[in-house]
Amino acid sequence: MKELSEGYNIVGLSQGNLIGRGVVEFCEGGPPVKNFVSLGGPHAGTASVPLCGSGIFCIIANNLIKAEVYSDYVQDHLAPSGYLKFPNDIPKYLEKCKFLPKLNNELPDKRNSTYKECFSSLQNLVLIMFKDDKVLIPKETAWFGYYPDGAFSPVLPPQKVSDNAFPYHMRDSVFNTILDLLHKTSCLVVKYEEGLSYPFMLILCGRQSFILKTGSALKP
Repeated sequence: MKELSEGYNIVGLSQGNLIGRGVVEFCEGGPPVKNFVSLGGPHAGTASVPLCGSGIFCIIANNLIKAEVYSDYVQDHLAPSGYLKFPNDIPKYLEKCKFLPKLNNELPDKRNSTYKECFSSLQNLVLIMFKDDKVLIPKETAWFGYYPDGAFSPVLPPQKVSDNAFPYHMRDSVFNTILDLLHKTSCLVVKYEEGLSYPFMLILCGRQSFILKTGSALKP
């Protein structure tokens, strides 16, 4: 689109942020993304079924679907399965999850330094976490925080996720990219207000805007 040739900004909500990051990292040679504003994005994954939460029924639901969530069928047809990340089953997540491990450059034998370079090219990155978020587990995933490998507590900040959560060196991982971006990254906490009920990615270009509703399976 010629309207985007000089660059554009992205605003994402929920899994729309992962689509937006895919545009930044995977679309090499395209128009530059200048600024990225993320509202409640599951950047480091989520350890619970989205739209469910952490109550007893969600725990039961998690257990029921866990055996199949990394199957090819579920990965190809259920978008949240592409970023569902159980801390106590990291090897299967890395092997079978088709979207987030690639997006976060977590695969030890398939690292791509261009992902880090593209993400680092952002002029500004704004990460907004919803204060009372019950959908993303943990809510700090909106800031790239997550659980350590093998446990559901405590929640680690990005630098600790990079250092301790995985048994390999994440030199080119997106977690380390976030550390490089801290000087131009704003991390905010806001109270969630009802109104937007579906994930989206909003492209801002001058006075024009394009909104993309997301919902199908996530594929790199």
